[in-house]
Amino acid sequence: MDFIKQKVVITGATRGIGKAVSVSFLERGATVIGIYGGNKEAANRFQSECQHLSGDLQLHQCDVADTQQVQSFFNTIEEQYDTIDILVNNAGIRQDKLLVLMDQENWQRVIDVNLTGTFNMCKYAVMLMLKQKYGRIINITSPVAHIGFAGQTNYGASKAGQIGLTRSLCKEVARKKITVNCVSPGFIDTELIDDLSPELLKEYKKSVPMRRFGKVEEIADAVLFLASKNASYISGTVLDVNGGL
Repeated sequence: MDFIKQKVVITGATRGIGKAVSVSFLERGATVIGIYGGNKEAANRFQSECQHLSGDLQLHQCDVADTQQVQSFFNTIEEQYDTIDILVNNAGIRQDKLLVLMDQENWQRVIDVNLTGTFNMCKYAVMLMLKQKYGRIINITSPVAHIGFAGQTNYGASKAGQIGLTRSLCKEVARKKITVNCVSPGFIDTELIDDLSPELLKEYKKSVPMRRFGKVEEIADAVLFLASKNASYISGTVLDVNGGL
C-alpha cells in the first residue's frame, strides 16, 4: 500500500494512535495534514521527528468541536489542495466520573470533542471528497461503545454515537465511492490510559485474552488498510483491534 500524492487529514495527529497513523502515511508518501488541539510543544517535536520521512507533513491547531474553526480549516485546505482523499477522526478525550457525580461540563465536553468533532470533520471532508467522487473516512471508536465501563457514560455514549454516524453516513455517500468505517482499538499503550491506577491496569490486562495491551502501530496498520484502495467494498463496518476482548 502506498499513498503517494494522496492528501490525508488526521485529527489528534501528534500523539498516541494519531501519531502512529500519521507516521505510517508519511512513510508511504502521503501528504499528511495533521490537526492538534493545544499542545504546541508536542506538535513542534513531532514536526521535527518527521523531517526525514518521504511524505509531507503540515500541522494545524484546531478545536474539532468548534464548527467555525473546522470550517475555516477546510477552507484553507480547499484553497491549497482543492480536495482530500482520506480523513481519520482520531481526536478524543476522556473525563471519567460516575454518572451521579458527573457535571454538565464533563458530559458536554466529551460529547463535543468525540462526537460533534467527528460530525464537523466528516461534514466538511465529504464536501471536498464529493468533488472527485472518491474518499476514505475512518473514525476511531472504542469497545466501550458496546461493552461499557463504569465511570465512562459520557465516553461510551460518544463512541457509540460515532458508530451510528458511520453506519448512516456510509449509506449517504456510497454511490460517490466514499467509504466510511470505524477502527475500534482495545486497550492500547498510550497516554490516554496513563491516569489509570496500576491495579486497574492490571485488571484490564487480565480481561484481554492475549494478556497484553496493543501497540499504536497495530492500530495504524488497520487504519491504512481501510484507507487503501484494497478496501473499496468495505463500508459501514467496525474493525475491532482488541486482542480478542
